[in-house]
Amino acid sequence: MLSVKNLVVDIDGSPILRHISLEVAAGELVCLVGRNGAGKSTTFRTIMGQRRPVSGSITLEGRDLTQLYPFAIARLGVGFAPEESEVFGDLSVADNILLPTWTRQTSRSVDEREALAYRVFPRLERYRTRGGQQLSGGERKMVSIARALALDPKLLLLDEPTEGLSPAIVPSIVEGIASILQLGHAVLIAESNMHHVPDFADRLYVIERGEMVYAGKPNAVPKSLSAPNGPDGE
Repeated sequence: MLSVKNLVVDIDGSPILRHISLEVAAGELVCLVGRNGAGKSTTFRTIMGQRRPVSGSITLEGRDLTQLYPFAIARLGVGFAPEESEVFGDLSVADNILLPTWTRQTSRSVDEREALAYRVFPRLERYRTRGGQQLSGGERKMVSIARALALDPKLLLLDEPTEGLSPAIVPSIVEGIASILQLGHAVLIAESNMHHVPDFADRLYVIERGEMVYAGKPNAVPKSLSAPNGPDGE
């Protein structure tokens, strides 16, 4: 479904990504792991069209994404929940979740897409009328993911979905990701901590200083790369 090949990205003349390659097949959960500053968010933002690569290719079901604007990539079926868990503070939880349904039409009705978002995170049902500025960090994360899911995407990008959350809320996020997979969506996750990788992940990539240093099964990662925050344990 998603194919990234030999991706090179510079920011202000400094090389950030060096020949990054990764793939996500339909229905897969794939994880990109690396410590802070390794290039995970830049990879995601480049896939979403927020940054232009120097070279390399990004394709979704064979269609080139590298010259498209973010809104066009979203309309093709790529949902994105950024690390910052940005929600619209002046809008209610319900309105935040409904926003993507106005921009992309799919075979699922608006009501179906809304219902699926609440099914993935049932806790949000009681907060439908609550404003975005009144949510905790964990609740904002849920709304951010639920909103991306309401796009009814073929592929969902989740940047650091459990980073900085209370240990009590992390299981709810992981259960939500499992539910999203059961709905048939492919998911690509970025995580800074190897221990936050869900045990049902299909494949794992490790990125360090803008380069891929491992690609394969999660249970086969070398010990030197499996420290809590990636290579070097930093």
